[in-house]
Amino acid sequence: MALLYANENFPLRVVKMLRLHGHDVLTTFETGNAGQAIPDTAVLSYAVQARRAVLTLNRDDFIRLHRQSSEHAGIIICTQDTDLVGQARRIHEAISAHQDLSGLLIRVNRPSQ
Repeated sequence: MALLYANENFPLRVVKMLRLHGHDVLTTFETGNAGQAIPDTAVLSYAVQARRAVLTLNRDDFIRLHRQSSEHAGIIICTQDTDLVGQARRIHEAISAHQDLSGLLIRVNRPSQ
């Protein structure tokens, strides 16, 4: 089971499916941080303090943040995907392959058509 922090733009349906897989997923809405245009640096800082890996669709910014420092509990970047069930499964499989997500940048891409 992973401790995750879903960025504001992340699909709630995928969050719910990850919870069914046993992951502890906290959303920006649940922390009172939704709808405030909080910078990605602050999202990552919150996740670091909460010891949670960030789950995001905002690939470019979080890749840049990871390159600046790998002192985080993990960053999982995903592509937009209309197959939400498949996306949740791919995320679950990707993070379950690791004992500890600390300092990792994990890419979860939708399959090629």
